Amino acid sequence: MSRTTGNPQTSAQLAQPRFGRLDLGLDQVVDGIRRAKDWLLGQQHPDGYWCGELEADVMLEADYIFMHTLLGTGDPGKMQRAMNEILRHQNEDGGWSLYPGGPSNINYGVKSYLALKLMGWSADHPLMVKARDWVLANGGVTECNTFTKIYLCAMGQYDYDAVPAVPPEIVLFPNWFYFNIYEISSWSRGILVPLSIIYAKKPFKKLAPEQGIEELFVGGRANAKLHLKWDKKNPISWRNFFLFTDRMIHWFERVHIRPLRTMAIRKAEKWMLERFEKSDGLGAIYPAMLNSIVALRCLDYSLDDPQMIRAMDEFENLGIDCPEGTPEYPTPTFRMQPCFPPVWDTAQAMYALGEAGVSRNDPRMLKAADWILSKEVRTKGDWAEKVKNVEPGGWYFEFDNEFYPDVDDTGQVLMALNCVDNPRERYQYEVCQRAINWIWAMQCRNGGWAAFDKDNTKTIFQYIPFADHNAMLDPPTVDITGRMLEMLAQYGFTRKDPRVEKAVQFILKEQESDGSWFGRWGVNYLYGTFLVLRGLEAMGMWNHEPAIQQAAEWIRMVQNTDGGWGETCGTYDDPNQRGIGPSTPSQTAWALLGLLAAGDTRSDSVAKGVRWLIERQHEDGSWDELVPGRNGESYYTGTGFPRVFYLGYHLYKQYFPLLALTTYERAMTREAAEQAAV
Repeated sequence: MSRTTGNPQTSAQLAQPRFGRLDLGLDQVVDGIRRAKDWLLGQQHPDGYWCGELEADVMLEADYIFMHTLLGTGDPGKMQRAMNEILRHQNEDGGWSLYPGGPSNINYGVKSYLALKLMGWSADHPLMVKARDWVLANGGVTECNTFTKIYLCAMGQYDYDAVPAVPPEIVLFPNWFYFNIYEISSWSRGILVPLSIIYAKKPFKKLAPEQGIEELFVGGRANAKLHLKWDKKNPISWRNFFLFTDRMIHWFERVHIRPLRTMAIRKAEKWMLERFEKSDGLGAIYPAMLNSIVALRCLDYSLDDPQMIRAMDEFENLGIDCPEGTPEYPTPTFRMQPCFPPVWDTAQAMYALGEAGVSRNDPRMLKAADWILSKEVRTKGDWAEKVKNVEPGGWYFEFDNEFYPDVDDTGQVLMALNCVDNPRERYQYEVCQRAINWIWAMQCRNGGWAAFDKDNTKTIFQYIPFADHNAMLDPPTVDITGRMLEMLAQYGFTRKDPRVEKAVQFILKEQESDGSWFGRWGVNYLYGTFLVLRGLEAMGMWNHEPAIQQAAEWIRMVQNTDGGWGETCGTYDDPNQRGIGPSTPSQTAWALLGLLAAGDTRSDSVAKGVRWLIERQHEDGSWDELVPGRNGESYYTGTGFPRVFYLGYHLYKQYFPLLALTTYERAMTREAAEQAAV
């Protein structure tokens, strides 16, 4: 467009998207950004951080009731309210799901049924009948995974001899040995070490007959085949090898041939206690914390022992007690969070606000930066077992979890810190350089990055009998790698660096045939694709490259008719469902960010997506991500373990839409300026 002398147009006027019936004024977008910024800044804690609720499934409440019943502890009122939370999430078919709107799951059905029994519910209650019918129709108790079965053993509802062995001797294997605890994922490590103590000590609490779950075994417990089944179709297989090894371990247990047992338990205890330090509980995550509490009691720690008191307090702190109910669900409830996400939420919020124009010297941003700098890791953790001679650096996810920094959080924190002009400039520079050096040291052989460990990829471990929780490994992923590329570009790295190019090639090799990328830590292909596209854009890849355009076309192709985007956790079970699901603010934002990174600023898809976000924004600047008819449940767009555990981040629906609208507004303003300069 050429310059004119009469009635000159402003940049905002030039930037008005011209989509005919899809016309959306940029002033509406700017107003939406302003309100979203104000809302998000209003959620900042006085100490400088952000921490939204992290929602999970009813397994947490069922295990809460199980643990307190086993130990004879707990507040009866909280346990009653935890029971209400379980009932709140029961599906129409009688079961319970991994995520709102998902299919019922056998482990959750059995655990929830037992929890209700422990709280005094009769097997004859109509809701219990529905639950029991679903469990029996889906194979009964024997179809549960190892973790569930060991919990049942502690209540006398399963046989220790029939569950896969988790011997504490695993902690004695040296690091050079092919199988050692540092070759499995950090979260499995934190769960399995205390669980091995529980397995070795075999706690037992006798339940009253009416509290038992005999009726959940198809044909009765006496007739059930409790052991794992051999693979008869493939007699020579890793599964059968490990099952044979498991039977041998059980035989040694029965005849009391355990020469290293005492040493192993002592080392497992020492390992566990060491990781209590500088952490909000073992691994600062729910399953490891619960197992460590039970393990301490198995080791005869009294309830008034300082270690026990501390572990219990940290565990209870994860609870959200609503004795008066909530506006969405007036019944009194108590629910548990799997962990706290303050570092992650703070880094994401800071970055979104910085991109949205909050001043680099804004006191609120500087306070957030100082808080997050105080969380820098300065101790060598489990990662150092495989990454030698590297100075500690980086950040973890929670309030305190010194042994387990992760690459994803560290990369996001570095991008957040790049949005502020800290008066302690030299100090912040040194912290960031340590973190970048640590990230480079954590790069895997294939060029990608994993979350907590380097080259944690020995797939054979997935065949171990107790590995049926589907979370034994921490392989490099494209979503984390895409975020690392975006961060590294901000700190001056380019594709001329061979390490960067190796990461780019890893990403390109992982692209799906339809153009999308798999998202390991967010749901799912929308998440992976948007992070890859932003990373490639930051590294200067031409957006007309076939890989980029194919990805953009896939995003446009899966857009919903209402203009938004959505995808369910079910895509991890059935990849053919990728990109299909009800529209959500977070996933719509991811799709828009992906398209904008691919150079698509003016298509109908982008206009519809932006309008979808603007029209669904509340007056206070926030968005909702609630499942219709599900009593205030949120859509889960976060991933813990694919096919096993999913998460609802309550702030995802706030800072990602803000980032998307900001990125759109900046693209429009830039295009307007370029047109005005012609």
